[in-house]
Amino acid sequence: MIKIKQAIIVEGKYDKIKLSGIIDAPIIQTDGFGIFKDKELQCLIRNLAEKRGILVLTDSDSAGFRIRSFIGSTVDTKNIVHAYIPDIFGKESRKTEPSKEGKLGVEGVSEDIIMKALANAGVLCETAEEPERPITKLDLYELGFTGGQDSAKKRAALLKFYSFPARLSANALVKVLNSITTYEQFLEDVKEIEKELSE
Repeated sequence: MIKIKQAIIVEGKYDKIKLSGIIDAPIIQTDGFGIFKDKELQCLIRNLAEKRGILVLTDSDSAGFRIRSFIGSTVDTKNIVHAYIPDIFGKESRKTEPSKEGKLGVEGVSEDIIMKALANAGVLCETAEEPERPITKLDLYELGFTGGQDSAKKRAALLKFYSFPARLSANALVKVLNSITTYEQFLEDVKEIEKELSE
């Protein structure tokens, strides 16, 4: 597994599955053109870009470039790195027919090609710092964001505080929190959230 600093933005779930077996980093999927209307997802990506930077790895077809261009227009250019897979014609094994343009997407190319794309983007030399004390699902439970009487209300306030999408699962929430903040800062933020709720 390669650990990289940036969060990775891909188009679909099969791209995410492919990269999850190669790279240790948060991987966010745009659900294709779904990102164009999903304000919460756009906000999450901007947040990740500001905190740790993002790496965009979309397919090399026209749809992939439209998504890439859209993300580039919503994020500060200094916080975004682009990695490109080459034009390779073929068909993904799970599909009955090739894509409209006949090119393989991220899910269809080999690990070597993905690694070369990342190296060309200059990210493999990056080192991600390990948090001294990660935020865990148990922390969310103990702090009252899951499993408690008012946990739904508290969790909604937490998501709003960080401008995270309401649909974020507990596992995804833990991963994103560890991407953008430290355990100590999280505890400080929780105090702020609790203060806002009590007012």
